Amino acid sequence: MKRIQEAIKQLQAGGLIIVVDDDDREAEGDLVGLAQYASPETVNFMTKYARGLICAPVSEEIAERLNLKAMTSDNTDPHGTAFTISVDHRTSTTGISAFERAKTIRELGNPDSQAGDFLRPGHMFPLVGREGGVLKRRGHTEASLDLAYLAGTSQAAYICEILNDDGSMARKERLYQLAKEWNLPLIEVDELARYMAFQDSPKVQLPSELGDFELRLFEDETGKEHLLLSKGDISSEQDLLVRLHSECLTGDIFGSHRCDCGEQLSAAMAKIEDEGRGAILYLRQEGRGIGLKNKLRAYQLQEEGLDTYDANLALGFEADARDYQIAADILDFLGIDSIKLMTNNPEKLSQLEDKGITITERIPLIMAEHSENQAYFQTKKDKFHHLLEA
Repeated sequence: MKRIQEAIKQLQAGGLIIVVDDDDREAEGDLVGLAQYASPETVNFMTKYARGLICAPVSEEIAERLNLKAMTSDNTDPHGTAFTISVDHRTSTTGISAFERAKTIRELGNPDSQAGDFLRPGHMFPLVGREGGVLKRRGHTEASLDLAYLAGTSQAAYICEILNDDGSMARKERLYQLAKEWNLPLIEVDELARYMAFQDSPKVQLPSELGDFELRLFEDETGKEHLLLSKGDISSEQDLLVRLHSECLTGDIFGSHRCDCGEQLSAAMAKIEDEGRGAILYLRQEGRGIGLKNKLRAYQLQEEGLDTYDANLALGFEADARDYQIAADILDFLGIDSIKLMTNNPEKLSQLEDKGITITERIPLIMAEHSENQAYFQTKKDKFHHLLEA
């Protein structure tokens, strides 16, 4: 998330950044700038060093206002790239110089521009971005317009594919090298999608039996809804008291004695209430990531003699399929980079640290055993290596 924020600052200063798309898509990188800041210098840099086709992504609203019609009625591009008829600004002579192309780009992003301000055809190629941005289409067009939105400018940008010296497409490893050589920020569409998913995160006050909290929803790029339950001002808190709690309907709602999840959730809330500041990230990954239906199937296998570890394997899943990238992203988005983590699970420690979160202290969260979950506790200790010291 910090890379996104650094990239936005670079764009707002009139500079360029590199945006890399997904490996399973085009797997290429584009230089990206904001239309209203386009300059002869940045356009010339694109032509000299990137060497691809310079295009100008615009929103649907701008395309309609400027009467930018589709280049063809039968678009057979593999990724549905929405080219419009090419244009030059009416002040252009040839339209191809870096100076005149920069002018055309700026005027495409000018909210006062009208359709009659542009000659057709020309040397600049507008692209119409899809409504919803990278959460709907993970292309450079949508990525550049999402960045324009985040930067607070008009919904217009300019982009250019990056080629190697021999004319082949530059791929990820080379793109990271070029970012260092050119001293430019680099981001990936995947991380931008995660960042955009967080932009609409409603929050409400939540008074409860265990204290008064704030509840905030964070949606990931797949549409799954995760929750942040917090108390106090956590935005600039270092060594924040945190619990990562994976959803457990049977334990959290029905108080199941097959696990200790509900009790851990209540204990974490109570600890945060006592401290006066802290957060619980409630992650929607039921049944160690296999979902509620498969968790109940795993329970059936446990009733036939398997333990909680082997039951997941017997169903064809990993013993623990949870991933804590979303938790690290939320913490990063909130500016929290060091925490005190309430957990007995070493996997949470290692995953968060691998994702750049510093854990200054592990706080055990050990619940009393019930007759129904003694084997569950033993399996957590023996096979999942949970730190269940007395």
